[in-house]
Amino acid sequence: MARWTVSRITSVPTVSDGDAGDPVWYPLQHALGIDTFGVNLFVADRADQTLVEEHDERISGQQELYLLLEGKAVFDLDGDQAHLEPGTALAVTDPSVRRSGKAVTSGTALLIVGASSVPFESTWNPDHFSDIPRPA
Repeated sequence: MARWTVSRITSVPTVSDGDAGDPVWYPLQHALGIDTFGVNLFVADRADQTLVEEHDERISGQQELYLLLEGKAVFDLDGDQAHLEPGTALAVTDPSVRRSGKAVTSGTALLIVGASSVPFESTWNPDHFSDIPRPA
């Protein structure tokens, strides 16, 4: 296993969750060989595109950090709204909070990091990554 990995984001292969309406997904966790926390980058190719499907993390106990890199996004957090602009960090530390997020502008780039106190296990379908090599 590599001790570190350096990669341009544009060199990371993108994957699809199967829906043509999904944003561009860069599976950084998998592509960079990270095993102890989840990290993904989603980039909207249109305004009003869902970046984060409605969910909570009650089962996993996971906390999540959303960092807006470009564009604008709006999150629904248990019925309250949070508006994010570039450089804004949103931390959801209570796993029971239902959350979802949408791009306000095309090109919105959202970095998502998630971790819990137990070893991280991805809930993504492993088939998504079958063509993406892990670092040696």
